[in-house]
Amino acid sequence: MSTPALSPSGFDLSAPNPEERKRLEAGLTREEADVLLHHGTEAPFCGGLLDQKDSGIYCCRLCALPLFRHKTKFESGTGWPSFWAPYDEAHVKAVQDTSYGMIRIETRCARCDSHQGHVFPDGPPPTRLRYCINSVSLEFTPEGQPLRDPLGRGDNAHLQPAE
Repeated sequence: MSTPALSPSGFDLSAPNPEERKRLEAGLTREEADVLLHHGTEAPFCGGLLDQKDSGIYCCRLCALPLFRHKTKFESGTGWPSFWAPYDEAHVKAVQDTSYGMIRIETRCARCDSHQGHVFPDGPPPTRLRYCINSVSLEFTPEGQPLRDPLGRGDNAHLQPAE
């Protein structure tokens, strides 16, 4: 068995095997599947996490990898949850997206490759980045609560304390 690919924060980034992936995808709603698996976009100003202001961690809805912290969330006025930095740079993969006649940078979960949203160079300091993410691509875990660990990888052991 090969050694898992670990992020700097200690999370196993190995892709789900076909059986795990099938199980993860079976738990998605139609809207979640459209966005996460087929690169869709939810309507602006409709997402359930847009107004979420509690302390906690925003994780991938498909595999539950931590993607963003509450402290990096900001109000961008765009209609989608926005963050100026990921939980761990290695947890978010950037892919060039040329759909709809535009050139953008798509963001995907580094573990399961699910579509999250896009990143733009118009965010606040210190990064000046705006990770514009679909609410249905995320699940919120309140501070102090255990992460969902659908792949049984011991993700809670790698949580970094809130800052």
